[in-house]
Amino acid sequence: MRSRNLDRDRLDFADGKIGPLFRALFFPTLIGMIFNSALTIIDGIFVGQGVGADGIAAVNIVAPIFMIATGIGLMFGIGASVVASIRLSEQKPKSARIIMTQAFAVGLLLVGLICIVCLAFTRPIVHALGCSPQLESNAVSYLLGLLPGLLFLFIQCVGMMLIRLDGSPKYAMAVQIVVAIVNIVLDWYMVFPLGWGVMGAALATSIACAVGGLMVLVYFLLLSSKLKFYRLKLSSTSLLLTLRNTGYMIKIGFATFLTELAMSVMMLTGNYMFISILGEAGVAAFAIACYLFPVVFSISNAVAQSTTPIISFNYGAHQMTRVGRALRVSLFTAVVCGVVVTGCLWIGATGIVRLFLNPQESAYGLAVDGLPLFALCAVFFAINIAFIGYYQSIEKASVSTLYTLLRGILLLVPCFVLLPHLFGVDGLWLAIPAAELLTCVVISLRYVRQKFRNQSK
Repeated sequence: MRSRNLDRDRLDFADGKIGPLFRALFFPTLIGMIFNSALTIIDGIFVGQGVGADGIAAVNIVAPIFMIATGIGLMFGIGASVVASIRLSEQKPKSARIIMTQAFAVGLLLVGLICIVCLAFTRPIVHALGCSPQLESNAVSYLLGLLPGLLFLFIQCVGMMLIRLDGSPKYAMAVQIVVAIVNIVLDWYMVFPLGWGVMGAALATSIACAVGGLMVLVYFLLLSSKLKFYRLKLSSTSLLLTLRNTGYMIKIGFATFLTELAMSVMMLTGNYMFISILGEAGVAAFAIACYLFPVVFSISNAVAQSTTPIISFNYGAHQMTRVGRALRVSLFTAVVCGVVVTGCLWIGATGIVRLFLNPQESAYGLAVDGLPLFALCAVFFAINIAFIGYYQSIEKASVSTLYTLLRGILLLVPCFVLLPHLFGVDGLWLAIPAAELLTCVVISLRYVRQKFRNQSK
């Protein structure tokens, strides 16, 4: 049926030119990611203007829960798309559909368990995340309002990757645009006319996630080309196969989960350090950087996600020349995007902070001074994510996981602890750029050494 095509791009991963193929995936993905980032930023603006610095700080306390759910979705999305892409390159569409269905089923169970735990232990969890008594009420309200949307958030995250693999990047872009618009409209209505504060902002996010999740389900039930849901058997053999397949998907996508977990660690460690040195105002200032970090992440992730199906398909088809060409395109695009993001955040720091906070707030000056320092991370982060996505796509899960641990935890936490002793308050803001820079050096040196070693054989 022609009406169900939805202007599908008919992407030829096997023989299409790498540059045009990448652009066909990248620009719809980038636009969708930008709208998704706008969702987060505008949520912060409404909370900052409607509730104040304490509202922004409370949202930042709870944000790691949202990041973990997103990470699980992206982990299963990357893992399922890489494995399904290889199966499609091997002319095994049934296996690809089974992989997709297993990813949704197991991931939903995992996210559902997280929601139950958060609902049962709400106050202990927000305190474990670094919440102060002053922020407790807003933090609890935001978490409770956010929980209903996490299952749909997972569906959306997995769906974006698989919809692009199915050849419909424009539909994936449309999902993210619709979600962003719904969230923005409901954010404004619930925070200002209804006066529901952070609870309203959380409910707006949950409803928008539900819309996105339902759009994904509609696609795979009615509109998909190659990838469709497959009825799973409940026999012991089938369950063992599901465990094996999901274990392999988790192995492939684990670095992506660690990337989100690392952002949670970044927020958690940063919250503790900022509140210990600068108090609640420091957390509010740091929260603005955390609201902006999804912009850095989303643009970099758009580059990685756009090359994942190209690299994984051609890797499965043993077309390594095309794999290398796709990596070069990815790295060049990552550098350009990173430079643009750094420049925009550096030049526009004052105007950006003014969107979130009134100049009279004590957190305002801290954020204006710190944001340009934080912006230095964008270029190095983009390069790191491009390399991590490359190693995921060629099934080198241990390498991608190691680099993610390095940039997100092993180097980040020591930088947060040590740099304030060396550079004072500036050290707090330089911790993230320093960790990304050091990781970029390690990745680049190892890649160049490996390349020379392969050429000498």
